[in-house]
Amino acid sequence: MCGRFAVTTDPAKLAAEIDAVNEVPASPPTADDQPSDDREPRTLGTNYNVAPTSTILTVVERHSHDDPHDDPRLRVRAMRWGLVPTWAKEVGKGPLLFNARAETAAEKSSFRSSVKSKRCLVPMDGWYEWKPGPENSKGKPTKIPFFMSPEDGTRLFMAGLWSAWHDRSNPDAPPLLSCTILTTDAVGDLREVHDRMPRIMPYDSWDAWLDPDHPAPSELFAPPSEAIADAIAIREVSPLVNRVANNGPELLAPV
Repeated sequence: MCGRFAVTTDPAKLAAEIDAVNEVPASPPTADDQPSDDREPRTLGTNYNVAPTSTILTVVERHSHDDPHDDPRLRVRAMRWGLVPTWAKEVGKGPLLFNARAETAAEKSSFRSSVKSKRCLVPMDGWYEWKPGPENSKGKPTKIPFFMSPEDGTRLFMAGLWSAWHDRSNPDAPPLLSCTILTTDAVGDLREVHDRMPRIMPYDSWDAWLDPDHPAPSELFAPPSEAIADAIAIREVSPLVNRVANNGPELLAPV
């Protein structure tokens, strides 16, 4: 699974890097259904401890609203992390759909329509995962956090699905854009940390993955090549990341 990640870019910088249209408003709203444990809402930009329900950056490829027959363009958008299906009656009810299994997403009612035409990328510096650790002084098992990121310091782009949910009780309200990150079986050394991993999408697959007019090739729902996994560095990090309120570069420091 992928339940936490880190990102250190802002919408304008990301849009310039990938030659995309920046569609993120100057002060994007965060999701109304923030976690119930008094966590601070997270805004866009540098965030070392991104958790589900945060507002995150995504990359889509869409036609212009004014000219649906033009060539689609890359667009940077803000979305809620945790997909809200179009048929949902309200936000915040039911499971947090922040991950979708790539093998079965096309079969699930929550993701089926998104698989067809609403695929996206989720940029990040790297993601966290936990391994079982020794028992603590109270005899309870602990979990050891690890951070996975490219050895060369480049940015990762993970395959995702997105949705536009409309509040039927308020027809004038703008749609809520939300997304989920696809996961596959882990490959290479990443299997030593967890049996699942987010589906890394290399640049040469972006066109096929993001194409709004055609289905994505089936191989893009399969685990990435081991060569891609071999370029990921794995390091143990501080258990500070276990608490969402902790948010700073010290979370990425190797233990």
